[in-house]
Amino acid sequence: MATLIIPPVLTSPRDDAMQLYKAFKGFGCDTGSVINILAHRDATQRALIQQEYRVIYSEELNNRLSKELSGDTKRAFLLWMHDPAGRDATIVRQALSGVVVDLRAATEVICSRTPSQIQYFKQIYYTMYGVYLEKDIESRASDDHKKLLLSYVRTIRYEGPEVDSVMAECDAKALYKAGEKRWGTDEKTFIRIFCESSSAHLAAVSYAYQSKYKNKLKKAVKSETSGLFRFALLTILRCAKKPARYFAKQLHKAMKGLGTNDATLIRIIITRAEIDMQYIKAEYRKKYKKCLNDAVYSETSGNYRNFLLDLLGPNY
Repeated sequence: MATLIIPPVLTSPRDDAMQLYKAFKGFGCDTGSVINILAHRDATQRALIQQEYRVIYSEELNNRLSKELSGDTKRAFLLWMHDPAGRDATIVRQALSGVVVDLRAATEVICSRTPSQIQYFKQIYYTMYGVYLEKDIESRASDDHKKLLLSYVRTIRYEGPEVDSVMAECDAKALYKAGEKRWGTDEKTFIRIFCESSSAHLAAVSYAYQSKYKNKLKKAVKSETSGLFRFALLTILRCAKKPARYFAKQLHKAMKGLGTNDATLIRIIITRAEIDMQYIKAEYRKKYKKCLNDAVYSETSGNYRNFLLDLLGPNY
């Protein structure tokens, strides 16, 4: 469930565009007004506002936002202005082709999305950047990590809830033979099963594995693999079982200890606010005995803090 709060009575996209223009005029930007408008509009409404702004002022709204805002506030807003598929494409493209390559961010987005989401954002990726996602993965990733990512974005997986328990037990046995039972690891088997299984099936495989071998599949993955390959497998597995818990854990890691990983904080809050942030907040409170809003409040400041908190919704 989303945390995005849209007013019951909305002004028109044209009026919103005009109010944003007023917020940009003069000395400095009235960022509070920008937040009050854009943090409470869904993807369709934001697209209409951008269209009206372009028609009225012969300027792209995103270009103006880029000029008026700065730092983490700017990065968060520019990401928020996309629809979900465009946002995923933007994150992955920046992660794979930026000055600093962030394979972990690209892996998180790819391995936490449903098959239909991946197929759609692959199309948008090519439309936006004129290059296939697979080509960027080929040029930046390596070894088993690359093989897994390529297989994951190419495979069309079933998205329904039905599970074949016999097949789940067979796959659990295959994973045991490929990992814990042998000397060394058969990475091909892990890639095949993790990339071809539906979320429901992989969750059933995990249950069958623990029942039969008295060890959690995630622990087997941790002991048998390493690096980005292990991170990709664990992301697929955790999101197959409970994606909200996975994102709650990633948010906690981003704010744990000295300093804050703002890139992760922005990426998760911006991408999940319109999808399942209510569930992520519930998982965060359950696991860490603290409200996510309070954690974000303590780790951020100014307009950046205000924007993220508006997207997170009420503090509970």
